[in-house]
Amino acid sequence: MAFVKNIPTNSISDTELLQAFAQNNDAHSLSILYQRYMDLVFGICIKYLKDAAASKDAVMDIYVHINGKLKTHQVENFKGWLHIVAKNYCLMKLRSPKNMPTTEFNASFMQSIQNNHLANEVVEKELILTQMEDCIETLTAEQKQTIQLFFLQQKCYNEIAAITGFEWSKVRSFIQNGKRNLKICMDSKANNVI
Repeated sequence: MAFVKNIPTNSISDTELLQAFAQNNDAHSLSILYQRYMDLVFGICIKYLKDAAASKDAVMDIYVHINGKLKTHQVENFKGWLHIVAKNYCLMKLRSPKNMPTTEFNASFMQSIQNNHLANEVVEKELILTQMEDCIETLTAEQKQTIQLFFLQQKCYNEIAAITGFEWSKVRSFIQNGKRNLKICMDSKANNVI
């Protein structure tokens, strides 16, 4: 599904193209880099959106989206980062109000037990997320940084070591100790709620 043909893209590495874009705001470098992975992005879009026309539009929208994001983000692994950006874009598109099914209001459904159960689950999940955010703030700076990189940004130990400058064994230790401290904190908050 290449939209643009006949651009030589194999002679320059992803890293070199990213650097050219970052240093000179070179749109041509970004377009070459993006063309390499357009099929990947289209595949992700078709998987989530299930519509070829909407997926083609999404591929173009994602290009515009990353053009802005790359000005404020430093990306080490473009392909992996692009995969996550494309997936998140599609999920946000699916969650937009115009894609949410609507039904006519029926008062008999307002107080059903099932709806109350779902509402309780949502409230419970929100409480757990709030508690987790509070617990993350109690971690040491190193644990907090490595936990966020590992779980929220899905970085591997080697990437975290490169980003933070910590030794690989320290990264592993910070993550393990951070997980243990998070569990202790979450358990204590759960006991206080009961």
